Amino acid sequence: MIEQDTIKLLRECDAGIKMGVASIDEVLDYVKSSELKELLSECKREHDNLNEEVQKLLDKYKDEGKDPNPIAKGMSWIKTNMKLGMHESDHTIADLITDGCNMGVKSLNRYLNQYKAADEISKDIAKRLINLEEKLAVDIRSFL
Repeated sequence: MIEQDTIKLLRECDAGIKMGVASIDEVLDYVKSSELKELLSECKREHDNLNEEVQKLLDKYKDEGKDPNPIAKGMSWIKTNMKLGMHESDHTIADLITDGCNMGVKSLNRYLNQYKAADEISKDIAKRLINLEEKLAVDIRSFL
């Protein structure tokens, strides 16, 4: 049970990291403020670092990980492009990223509760990812 929950939690972290990186990549070219661009770039680097840890653990369990849900990813892309098409601004970007962070935090907490038997290393990664998302949402509030 521990190994199964561990793999499932790592898969969800993998999908969440990929979704977060893709969302940041989608908006970075539109950012006008150097401060906001740096906050997003730093968060992306931290996501990449966590991704390396997740991939090493998934490799250990001989698991390929998980991509984000294609429907969720598509809906995110549509929402981002529609909102930026109507009003391209750092405010819009902060709003979109904050929504994404909040959804990520909610999902990851749900998975932490669902996969209680996961090992402590995997739970720690999930918690660090949650903290990263929460921190970004707070850091970009001044752009809302």
